[in-house]
Amino acid sequence: MELTTSTIKNIIATLRRTQPNEIDCGECFDRLDQFAEMTLERKSAEEALPLVQLHLDGCRDCREEFEALLDMLWCIGGHEQIPFGFAM
Repeated sequence: MELTTSTIKNIIATLRRTQPNEIDCGECFDRLDQFAEMTLERKSAEEALPLVQLHLDGCRDCREEFEALLDMLWCIGGHEQIPFGFAM
């Protein structure tokens, strides 16, 4: 992999967003159900579980898992569309 200026800038930006109290993918996955249910209930999941939100903002794999779970729960609940910005 060639380290272009763009790649280096992306790495630096990612490092700057890191927090000393971040959670890993396993911890995020353990809390996804609660985060998704709060999102569907239009409660402030990002305020109640800020570390989950922080992880989802930076981890594509966990974000995809969250969106899939949200989509499934939304469909099971008989809703017509995914809430605010979580379109599939």
